[in-house]
Amino acid sequence: MPAAQPAVRRAGALLGLGLLLLLAFTASLALGARWLGPGALWHALAVDNGSDADVIVRSLRLPRTVVAVLIGGCLGIAGTLMQGHTRNALAEPGIFGVSSGAAFAVVLGLQLGMVDSVASTVWVALIGALIATFAVQQLASRGSGASPVGLALTGAAVAAMLGALTSSIVLLDANTLDSYRFWAVGSVAGRGLDVAGQVLPFAVLGLVLAAVNARDLDLLALGDDVAAGLGLSVRRARLVGLAAIGLLTAAGVAACGPIGFLGLLSGHVARRIFGARNTWLIPAAGVIGATALVLADLVGRLVGGAGEVQAGVVLGIVGAPLFVLVVRRRAVAL
Repeated sequence: MPAAQPAVRRAGALLGLGLLLLLAFTASLALGARWLGPGALWHALAVDNGSDADVIVRSLRLPRTVVAVLIGGCLGIAGTLMQGHTRNALAEPGIFGVSSGAAFAVVLGLQLGMVDSVASTVWVALIGALIATFAVQQLASRGSGASPVGLALTGAAVAAMLGALTSSIVLLDANTLDSYRFWAVGSVAGRGLDVAGQVLPFAVLGLVLAAVNARDLDLLALGDDVAAGLGLSVRRARLVGLAAIGLLTAAGVAACGPIGFLGLLSGHVARRIFGARNTWLIPAAGVIGATALVLADLVGRLVGGAGEVQAGVVLGIVGAPLFVLVVRRRAVAL
């Protein structure tokens, strides 16, 4: 019975996080430039006779909130996987060059005329993100697989190179810069259910791989040699983890642009509540990431006055102090 108590407590905590996500989801539908009461909100969801409130909820707030839940969950889990595989508490999707790969692909697509809609942006960004993930893995691999330090250093180098190439393109082409800057800020504004539908298959596959990788990640935390001695194929575990990270981050970046600090925030909050057991940590990070992105989007709408502050900006304001706090505490090893 005592052994079951931690599992019961963790299940209760995960249920509490789920309720918090539900509350944030409801608040996102009800609050904004025009606040809607419970009656108006229920009418919009259940009846929908074309009133102004119905249009606001169904056409504007509901789609972007669904996208925020999906993408927030993907980026939260991707960041947690990265922290586990690199054994670095500062890791988040940008460290593998995935976000930079997606950004470079979008800029190149804009200049070549391949990107002219949200749908085409999604596919081009996905391709760029997955190629960057594969390149980092191959460049960092030695012997049985890529080491945590090798992954981190190679990812940083690839991200810097792709960032420089992206900057060179947008600075030399004003039209490309104008188109790129609206995507690069990181936002769920204007993203509809069609965008969610296009990235959903990649997100689902990434979530499945993350679930498969959870137990392997617990063994890898003991060290590669110990994990191999226990019968784990270290190379296979790293490949599965990298594939999950690539798919989840690519889906998020493609749909909403490069949103920073979400993976860092989700992983740290989840680890404080659930400890280091990845079978609990990974789903918790997904729920926390979804909640954080929904709340960031909501805060941006409430404080923006006549306009709105994009979710990526809100998360940057919150995430930067967290990053500094982690560095000051020297919590760089998991």
